[in-house]
This record gives sequence, structure tokens and C-alpha cells, in this order.
Amino acid sequence: MDTPAATAERRRVRLLVRGIVQGVGFRPFVYGLAQRYRLGGHVGNNGAGVFIEIEGDSDALTAFQTALVEQAPPLARIEAVTVEPLEATGGMSFIIVESEAQAVVSALIPPDLAICDDCLRELFDPSDRRYHYPFINCTNCGPRFSIIEQLPYDRAATTMASFAMCPDCAAEYHDPSNRRFHAQPNACPVCGPQVWYTLAGSTQADAAPTDTRGADAIAAAKAALADGKIVAVKGLGGFHLACAATRDDAVMRLRERKGRVDKPFAIMARDLDAARQIAFVSDDEAQLLTSRERPILLLRKHPGSALSALVAPGNAYVGVMLPYTPLHYLLIDDTPLVMTSGNYSDEPIVKDNEAALAALTPLVDAFLFHDRPIQARCDDSVVRIYEGHELPVRRSRGYTPFPVRLPFEVKTLLATGGELKNTFCLTQDHYAFMSQHIGDMENLETLDAYGRAVDHLCSLYHAEPEAVVCDLHPGYMTTDWAAKYAAARDIPLLRVQHHHAHIAGAMAEHQLDGTQPVIGVCFDGTGYGTDGAIWGGEVLVADYAGFRRAAHLKYVPLPGGDAAIKRPYRLALAHLWAAGVAWDDALAPVAACSETEQRVLRRQFETGFKTVSSSSMGRLFDAVAALIGLRQTITYEAQAAIELEGLLPPLGDASDEDGYTFALHNDGDGRLIDPVPVIAAVVDDLLQCTPPAIMAARFHAAVADVIARLCALLREETGLSVVALSGGVFQNVHLLDATVQRLRSGGFSVHTHKTVPANDGGLALGQAIIGCRQLESRR
Repeated sequence: MDTPAATAERRRVRLLVRGIVQGVGFRPFVYGLAQRYRLGGHVGNNGAGVFIEIEGDSDALTAFQTALVEQAPPLARIEAVTVEPLEATGGMSFIIVESEAQAVVSALIPPDLAICDDCLRELFDPSDRRYHYPFINCTNCGPRFSIIEQLPYDRAATTMASFAMCPDCAAEYHDPSNRRFHAQPNACPVCGPQVWYTLAGSTQADAAPTDTRGADAIAAAKAALADGKIVAVKGLGGFHLACAATRDDAVMRLRERKGRVDKPFAIMARDLDAARQIAFVSDDEAQLLTSRERPILLLRKHPGSALSALVAPGNAYVGVMLPYTPLHYLLIDDTPLVMTSGNYSDEPIVKDNEAALAALTPLVDAFLFHDRPIQARCDDSVVRIYEGHELPVRRSRGYTPFPVRLPFEVKTLLATGGELKNTFCLTQDHYAFMSQHIGDMENLETLDAYGRAVDHLCSLYHAEPEAVVCDLHPGYMTTDWAAKYAAARDIPLLRVQHHHAHIAGAMAEHQLDGTQPVIGVCFDGTGYGTDGAIWGGEVLVADYAGFRRAAHLKYVPLPGGDAAIKRPYRLALAHLWAAGVAWDDALAPVAACSETEQRVLRRQFETGFKTVSSSSMGRLFDAVAALIGLRQTITYEAQAAIELEGLLPPLGDASDEDGYTFALHNDGDGRLIDPVPVIAAVVDDLLQCTPPAIMAARFHAAVADVIARLCALLREETGLSVVALSGGVFQNVHLLDATVQRLRSGGFSVHTHKTVPANDGGLALGQAIIGCRQLESRR
């Protein structure tokens, strides 16, 4: 680009660039721009982002500021640039200066990113000094969030601090023309992290003289995998348990050892062509699979693939990802690998070598270790595609900790999330920082990991929450944790209703400022209601300040709490009882229940003994799946509902089935969604031997229809025409699409999740923004 002609006018300004501008090659980029336009000054990191003092010809300064935004590095995300005029000093040179520490930190941390094309070429170039080096990276790729200990982002503030760069790496690091200029994780085989292979049973977490190292270690791991062995592989954010995805014996052995009966495993395919041998991949899905985030993408299985049926039994979909680290590329060949989190079921992913030896030895045959420490554990993200955009199921690696920008400035506050699929949220200024996936809060190990993750994020941003927010449920571990956290710091404890939080999260994600309520449809499995019942089929009129329960699914008794959730036949019997339909032995859930248990359940329903009232739409999906004969018991959450969706044809293949019909009744200030006609119609179809796929289609259509009917009635009453859809049931893309199309055709503006999950993994965002409003009201 030509340099603008010099003029007599000379200016100096200070720029502060906010956003993801640290760890993405932004300072080298600024240095290059300054050289291009012959400007003097300096650039550096601080707690807010990147600061620049720049001086020179007025036209050149203007061109510099334009290029700064329009030509920023591909991984950068500029949120704002502030400009402050300064006195010109006459300086002509431009340098990168030391980072400035600040008491308040607002710089955005980049997530861990997949290996770039340039590094990938070097990885397989025999003439390159990093040939087959499993930790190759540059300013455009590699570890970020998982290695950052504190801000500003410099090597000394990462887990790479102990690896002193060799002369060659140091030369690259200080060369403005090199793409590794100020690449903080920069390393090579001479000076960087190393990999080694050891058999299970070793008592030493560090590399031993007898361990196989380097390229031989990777070759040994590949041979073990080909032989049907299970290998624990240390990655970016923790350990994976890997085995050949085409071998029934290996997958079954992994299931037995991990205690994972049916829950699907994710698999890693070598490349896009290999993924297409396993599943159907659209253009949008191909773009996401090869993106720098590299999530696990839920794809419809390809019939006749070589994949073991045990990878995702009973499921029409399989989670597929492509390699995202150089180690993955060296490890994988034509055989796809199961790559599941390195942990026992329901425990947090293991990230440290010593912990892996202690926890994972009973699960694996060998370990592939490395010695780069992991600061922040981070599971793989899981997404679906809907209308060309991401529909997050689990938001973690590749996305965390990039924040959600809020529609207004907020106080610093900590929202603790829910009990399942937990994440927490830290708010500051205009941002909501969502944590990585923590998991189900069901044991002390996960609670400990949760507390460490909270401490890490608060430490990074020097944040001291002014209040802590939790769910209304008195039995959640996060509720107890929040109460103790608030008491220890003498700050307010705020409680937010579960489904209100879901809808607020959807509103916040779409930058709604809350001055106008929305019609919020929240369908999920479980949420504690203000009346002490278990809610989950809710239609709210809501803003950030409060909500009105405008409609809900009619209550049915839930017998035995969690026992009923794990036995969908009990849910089916509850709905049959509530509908007044006889328990005919010809019905699958009746046949699955012994006569003794039937007598006990009938007595519970009649007396209310040890039952809880539930309006859960998620549980209704389970009940219908049991009635159809799909699933009478489950081994993981939402298994029955997932298999029910799996009966439907691919999205886009039109179904002309007329849906069943829910009844609507007035109930005081709201309406009841009565499933009795739906249950009766399903039973009638069963007796007529209607194919299960047709019944599944009719049920999905019924749910979408009743949402559209209710929203139309509420628009007549309130004038509202904006609808927010949230809750785990809307991870079902067939239901989501049917609902969205009906609402749009009715003239509604519809907001669905694109940034945070519709399930409880997005709950903390809504808790946080409601909590901020509650805190303002208190003051």
C-alpha cells in the first residue's frame, strides 16, 4: 500500500483498543502498520486491551486508524477504540513496549484455537525445524485461555513461563516480519514441551528414562490404538480417552471401564472427507467443522459407515470433530478415534499428569503425556447447526471465555448457574463472561473444580463480585455454594427463578434492553417453581425485572423424583393416570412395570404420597417416547427424548402429518396446557398400529402448534409480538424449526439461542442480568 504524502501538520494520539486483541498478533500487526505509514510511537498490552501512542503526518494517522479496524488480524475482535490527542514529541521510531499492569482488568482473553494452515504445512514439511513437533503454534493459532494465568497476556503470565526460548525461537519472537513475533506459546523441539508414552501402571507422572519419547511416543500410541487399546491423551484443556471408533471390542471396553452404558461418544475424523464417510455433512456443517473453533458437531449418521454401532447406540446422530492440535494430526490416520473426556462419568475432566495417573489408570492401557501445564481445564464444545448458525449444546473450548456483550452496563456480579451442565457467569462493565463447561454438580470433585474455575476467572479480571446469584432450588449444590460464598464476603445473595433466567438469557444474548417484555416459551426437564412444584412447560411474559406465568403444562404427579426421570415408563403411567386412560398390558410402559410396582404407583398417584407435581415438557417427551415403545428406562439425561427426535426425517424433508392437539383451559390469571387429548390420541394410534415415526411427527407438530396458539392469544391480550425460545427441549432442532416457522408465519419476531446453550449451560447468563436488575432495585 502506498504511503500518504507528507504534510506540514504532525499529530500524536493515544489509542486504546478493547476486545480480543491480546494473544492474536495484534501488537505485531500494529508495528507493521506503523512501519507502512512511517509513523513513530509505541504499542503495548495493558489490563484493558492494547494501548498505542502514534505520531506522524495527519493523513497517515487517519489511514493508520482506518486500517487498524478494517485490516485487523483474523483472530482479533475489536469492541471499541478510544482516541486521546497528545502533544507531538517529534519521535520517528516505533517499538513494542513492556506490558502495563493495572488494578482493573477488562481485556478480553482469546479462546484456544485450532492449528492454522501455515503451522499445519510446517508440521508435515520434512525440511522444517518443527517437522512433526506436536506443539507447533504461532500468533494465529494454538493455546490461549487454557494456559493464561493472569493478564496482561505475556509469556511470563502463562504456563509456558518455565520454557526458556532457544536462540532460534527467540529470534522469531523478536522479528517483526515473522508470524511468531510475540507469539507467547512459541516453542520448538529444542526448547519447548515434550511428549512421552508410558503403559498404565506407572507410578511416575514425569517422563522416566524408560519411557518412549517424541515421535516414537506418538508412533507407540498409534500402534496401541490400532491394536484396540485405550490411551489417555493429554490435550489442550485436559485428557481425552481415545480408542479406535471402528472396533466394537475397544468401544465396549471403554464403556465398561468408564461406566457409560449408552451415552454417545464423540469421535474425531482425520479430515472432512473422512467425516463424510461417517455422517451427512452440509456446506454449513463443513464450514463449522473446519473452523478455528473446531467444536464437536452433531451430525446425522451415514448408514453403512465403518463406525461401531456402540459409539452412539440408539441415536440417529453422532458427534464428530476434526483434529485441532498438531498432536491430533500426528496421532490420527484413516481410522476415526473415539475422543471422550478423560474422567469417570459425572466427574470433571482430568488436566494434570499426576491426577491422570491416579484417576485414569483403571480406565486405560497407556498414557500419552506432555509437560505443558494446563491452567484452565476446558472440555470440547458441542453444537448443532440451525438455519446456518450455531445452536450451542455445550459452550467450552474454542468459545470460552469470549463474553456476551450486554445491552447495558452492569455491576460486577457472580451468577452460579444450575445443577446440570453447569457454567457460571461473571459480569463486568458491558460484558458477561461465561465460564467453560463445568459439568453436573453431583459430587465434591466437580464442586472443587467449580470453585477453582471461579477463582481463576475472578483473578484474571481482578474482579470482586458485589453480589452472588443462584437458582431458587434449595437442594442444588450451587445454591449452598452461593450462600457460603456470599456469607464469607458479606455480599448479597440473590435468588432467581429457573425459567425466568432461561428467558432473560435469550433476551440478553440478542441485546434486548428489557424495556419491553417478551413472550418467553421455556420448555425443559426440571426447574424449581415459585409454588414449590417442578416446572418445565412454561410460557412467561417476562423482562429482566420480573415475569408473569401466562401458561403452563398441566401438573401431573412425578412419583419418586429422580427415580421417575430414570424410568420413563413411570412418567407414561403418570400421564395415563392423569388422562383417565386404562393401564392396558398391551402398552409398552405398562408391560415394563411389574404388578407390584403398578399397585404402589397407583396408590401414590391417588394419595400424593412421595410425589411432586410437575409441569415439565421434557418429561412429557419422555412419557411419549415410553408410550411409543422406544425407551422404558434411560442411562443418561434426555435419552428417551433424543431417540424420539431421531425417528423424524432429516430437517428439511417435509412431513405432512397432522399433529395431535393439546387442549387449553383458563386457570385464574393464566392458561393450562392440557396434554390429555394428546395422550389419548397416542394410545389410539398405538392400538391402530400406527408407525412410531408418524406418532413422533404428530407429537412434535402438536407441541409447535400449541406454542403458536398460545403466543397468538397472548399477543391479543398484551400487544407483544416478540418471542424468546429457551430451555433444553429446544435443543431438538425439529421442534425448534417447526415452532419458529409457525411463529414467523404468524408475524412474530423470534429469538433463539446462538451464543449460549438453550439448556442449563446458558442459565447463568440470565441469572446474572436479572441479578444486576435486582441489585439496582435494592439500592
